[in-house]
Amino acid sequence: MDHSGHGMTMDLPPFTLGRGLEFSPDPFFLIACLLGLALYGWGVLRLRRRGDSWPVSRTVFFTVGVLSVALVMCTKLNDYGMVMFSVHMVQHMVISMLSPIVLLLGAPVTLALRALPVASRRGSKGPRELLLALLHSRCLRIVTHPAFTIPLFIASLYGLYFTPLFDFLMESGTGHAAMMVHFLAVGLVFFWPIMGVDPGPHRPGYVIRMLELFAGMPFHAFFGIALMMATEPMIKAYENPPASLGIDALADQNAAGGIAWAFSEIPSVLVLIALVFQWYRSEQRQAKRLDRAADRDGDKELQAYNAYLASLQTRGR
Repeated sequence: MDHSGHGMTMDLPPFTLGRGLEFSPDPFFLIACLLGLALYGWGVLRLRRRGDSWPVSRTVFFTVGVLSVALVMCTKLNDYGMVMFSVHMVQHMVISMLSPIVLLLGAPVTLALRALPVASRRGSKGPRELLLALLHSRCLRIVTHPAFTIPLFIASLYGLYFTPLFDFLMESGTGHAAMMVHFLAVGLVFFWPIMGVDPGPHRPGYVIRMLELFAGMPFHAFFGIALMMATEPMIKAYENPPASLGIDALADQNAAGGIAWAFSEIPSVLVLIALVFQWYRSEQRQAKRLDRAADRDGDKELQAYNAYLASLQTRGR
């Protein structure tokens, strides 16, 4: 298998789903996925041993998120992504727009804050204190601010695919893996403040979160449409696919554009559903707090309001 330069030759059979999912892991992502699952499982077990609960749904979400990363990076699918633009685009869209959402629904930061041990001595810093310091750091405030995340989200498309940087990274499997790490990181910092599941430097209201979400999605659609409407291959790394695949470079590029365009809609719907559900639960909790407060003070606020209406009626007479 030769991943070097633009003359890639890869003796692969015609792509079929069954053959494409043979186990061929990227070592870095395989270790990272196993380590992520192990650390998350340790956190859940630590909570349960001291009698604290942790929602099963969050564990399921995080596990599915890790498995989605493993699916596109730790199977034969990753090899096909080196020579087929459409498969690479599936990897990109999953790891930058689907995996981050599901991982964040697992609330890994919240779990870490609850499970990590505190400092043994007052004034010293343990793992939990170090994590809190990171969450309140100026660097993280900048990195997770919409003025930074939205341009970064857009630049990861246009500034990468339409420049020589993409071809340079595609010259090796290491460069391709580094690109995918970048996509995953960008997706996490973009969706983190929008999802609002874990604590972070920015906690905007639900309407602002929706605006942030939709600010970046149209650029994905435009990117996909540009690839679909192109009359010649635009990405040099994929302009000469291996003959054994029996595919046309332009048709494969058009398919990649369709994938990018479709994925601009799917995450938007998922995040919107999650935000509406969170908003509803927030309103329910607020209503319960108001009811409890009314029960404690004998609903003095309502009594005062009724007295105010009675005084207005007396003045009218």
